[in-house]
Amino acid sequence: MAVPGRRNLRLCFVSVLICFWMAAALLSAAEKPDPLPSWNDGPVKSSIVEFVQRVVSVGTPSFVPEDQRIAVFDNDGTLWSEQPNYVEWLFITDRIKALAQGRPEWKTQQPFKAVLENDWKAFHDSGQEGMQKIYIATHSGMTTAEFETSVLEWLAKEKHPRFNRPYTDLVYQPMLDLLAYFRRNGFKTFIVSGGSIDFMRPWTQRVYGVPPEQVIGTSQQMRYELRNGKPVLVLLPQPQLICEDDGKAVGIQTRIGRRPIAAFGNADSDLKMLEWTAAGDDVRFLLLVHHTDAEREWAYDRNSGIGRLDKAIDEALKRGWTLVDMKRDWKRIYPFEKTN
Repeated sequence: MAVPGRRNLRLCFVSVLICFWMAAALLSAAEKPDPLPSWNDGPVKSSIVEFVQRVVSVGTPSFVPEDQRIAVFDNDGTLWSEQPNYVEWLFITDRIKALAQGRPEWKTQQPFKAVLENDWKAFHDSGQEGMQKIYIATHSGMTTAEFETSVLEWLAKEKHPRFNRPYTDLVYQPMLDLLAYFRRNGFKTFIVSGGSIDFMRPWTQRVYGVPPEQVIGTSQQMRYELRNGKPVLVLLPQPQLICEDDGKAVGIQTRIGRRPIAAFGNADSDLKMLEWTAAGDDVRFLLLVHHTDAEREWAYDRNSGIGRLDKAIDEALKRGWTLVDMKRDWKRIYPFEKTN
């Protein structure tokens, strides 16, 4: 009679262990933190999580080794606000006005005259050539250290006209969540922007967690010099890379040397970067941020002079890329935004 009793005791013990394991599993699932807490639940959020889970699942056809988990992000309009004007352009116009004190001829020379008089129609009429003249005048002739100092000093004192906050506060909390989520899952995150690499590198690590060596942008040639016995790098007026449109794909290849498996943008100028990423053979993830929230941020797309989203949104709809509706998909937009 002792044998059945022992068998029942063992069965009871096993049952208790199974119940304990199931309870622990349910508790763990209930307490598991939301990987994207600033995103509303829905198909967009689910598509991001499903993509990450696919590429990290060892032993499956979609598994991607860590050294190949490259994700690239546009900056303006994708990681921070670009309205009512690109932040770097505001920096550039302030520098023109400051430098004009020693360049009186600018008062009559275009496009400098247009900038000094805030005549944006005349400036836009100067076209790409005018933009290049402004860029060269403000981004060359100084050392890289001097330029970095000018950027940090400007960002420390200037504030956004609508929110009265430093421009680096106007970063998107959902994208900060996404960057962190990707990095926790073995991704290396790069910024690939049309903005100047020297304008972005001084602050991207502090704001986004992206170190300077993972920032790709418009850049210019440099010259090595000795000044007072110390080596410096001087920014020259000759361009090295124009990181716009197809220049983004070129920048990715020359600076990273791997095709990304994920790309994030918000405008037509990001289309070539997304196309280049999508052309890979393995699993890929492409996402465009659509600015649809005029109350909390701005609403614009096809007809906007800044961050125009026209051809790219058509391609996204045709190819089945993920399209973020900012108003619908983002629970909060900025880190300082109050939530219920």
